[in-house]
Amino acid sequence: MALYFSLILHGMSDLFFLSTGYLRASCMMESMELLNQSQVSEFILLGLTSSQDIEFLLFALFSVIYVVTVLGNLLIIVTVFNTPNLNTPMYFLLGNLSFVDMTLASFATPKMILNLLKKQKIISFAGCFTQIFLLHLLGGVEMVLLVSMAFDRYVAICKPLHYMTIMNKKVCVLLVVTSWLLGLLHSGLQIPFAVNLPFCGPNVVDSIFCDLPLVTKLACVDTYLVQIVIVANSGIISLSCFIILLISYSLILITIKNHSPTGQSKARSTLTAHITVVILFFGPCIFIYIWPFSNYSVDKFLAVFYTIITPILNPIIYTLRNKEMKISMKKLWRAFVNSREDA
Repeated sequence: MALYFSLILHGMSDLFFLSTGYLRASCMMESMELLNQSQVSEFILLGLTSSQDIEFLLFALFSVIYVVTVLGNLLIIVTVFNTPNLNTPMYFLLGNLSFVDMTLASFATPKMILNLLKKQKIISFAGCFTQIFLLHLLGGVEMVLLVSMAFDRYVAICKPLHYMTIMNKKVCVLLVVTSWLLGLLHSGLQIPFAVNLPFCGPNVVDSIFCDLPLVTKLACVDTYLVQIVIVANSGIISLSCFIILLISYSLILITIKNHSPTGQSKARSTLTAHITVVILFFGPCIFIYIWPFSNYSVDKFLAVFYTIITPILNPIIYTLRNKEMKISMKKLWRAFVNSREDA
């Protein structure tokens, strides 16, 4: 566990601080020259399409997806923390993942849905960078939580006799707190550079919300080094976490070969759900941040995928493939209905 988080933390900090000194020096002269020019106070988001008919269709679709996402993840949270049978490390981490997914879906989606009904989609300077901060904070938290869940499954399957000793309550809380601290570090290291760039001209963002590669491109200085920082931070961290997860799940799959057919089936079912979520979340992230100079029209559709689609897939994948969760949800619903009838 210590190795997992030291790799993430050291990779994040070292790559960032190596590039910060030269970046500050090279941008300072240009920033001073542009100081007296008018500053951008708002950005215009182009959205996904210019067709009004398609926007109305997307408004209905995304509204339904958002409501289902919030209710689905909220149901998982309520079920996990109100069912004694689910008082285990795996479901504790799953409940926290659902909270992050629900928040990740909410940081930009409501405004994006409302913008689908507007001709001009405007967001303030402060609102834009708030979106960027929350995106990278919650994205970083989710990455570390997924690594934590992989560690949990590794201990449960490879060291079952020591599972409750290793994955005790303090360790579970520590994993969650660490994920938030690393997410805050990941976001906090990048935002100061972007927010201090001089924006004095173009203000059109070709996306549905603000993100670093697109917004930094609009600065009035050469942002090549800023893009390198983005790769060193977001891109490399996403890729390294993904590789760590693949290695972890590969070791687990090798281990379960020695289990009974019943144990193999249950373990594979759980692992399939975890691996599916990992691929769906990390795939778009790696593509967007490891190649920040790529096709922006492709990037904005991938951004829709990991901010709108992935958060709704997580509750579907974890509940439909999990008998224990489905049984607990039915019991919770019956208890709710009975309490209403008694009242």
